[in-house]
Amino acid sequence: MARIIGGMGSPHAPSIGALIDAGDWDSPEWKTLMDGYRPMQDWLAHHKPDIAILIYNDHVTSFFFDRYPTFALSVAAEHPIADEGFGPRPLPPVRGDWHFAWHLAHSLVEDEFDLTICQDMPLDHGALTPISALWPDHSKGWPTAIVPIAVNVLQFPVPTPRRLFRLGKALRRAVESYPEDKKVVILGTGGLSHQLHGERFGFKNPEWDHEFLSLLERDPESLASLRTQDYIERGGAEGAEVVMWLAMRGALSDNIRKLHVNYHGPLHTGFAQILLEEIGA
Repeated sequence: MARIIGGMGSPHAPSIGALIDAGDWDSPEWKTLMDGYRPMQDWLAHHKPDIAILIYNDHVTSFFFDRYPTFALSVAAEHPIADEGFGPRPLPPVRGDWHFAWHLAHSLVEDEFDLTICQDMPLDHGALTPISALWPDHSKGWPTAIVPIAVNVLQFPVPTPRRLFRLGKALRRAVESYPEDKKVVILGTGGLSHQLHGERFGFKNPEWDHEFLSLLERDPESLASLRTQDYIERGGAEGAEVVMWLAMRGALSDNIRKLHVNYHGPLHTGFAQILLEEIGA
């Protein structure tokens, strides 16, 4: 049977991807953040997961606001690199696992998650930034298959924090019902506190960011009980996307240990990374 061995949280800002493409991992302004990926890279290199379930949001690349699904799962064997207006990033196409993805699709629908099933879903920076940071040696292809799930955190009505937490639990049931022996890691993506429009443009709340990281590890139920409005008030409108980290945490058991956490708050966004490992997985 397949099993989840850990979960990770990572920002997905396109500026991080630009640093990676330029090979500028030691930029003084970004070194604190970029160094935060190294323990995660080492963990992935050691454990060699077969599959990563990537919970991210599309930035009006594969979908537009006239048809924006609440949850979209790609069952493609390969994912193209999206052109977000500046040409595609110099990355190889992202390898998927169609057999495992179709199993997820059936299991999640039976678990009453109504999905949009995509057989062609180009990936934008929401997905590409974290995976290129976590697997930097990708020039000859990706060592781990990526199964992406896009979540609507842009256009209201958006799914509640509780719904994302339950999605994580449904993902765990789906993984554990897969008959093949596969090691699976769950990736939750998005910035922490930030707001990029309106009267609160530039809003950032490091205190809430650190509280969120602590509760994510030890009391995710309290995060699931909050309203979307609570996340917006505490972390900014775009900062509410951290509910995708809550889906990652929902896929993990209570028997975990935190191996790594890092925080960096340049400019108007709180960035963080976290690595949670299943004990005995």
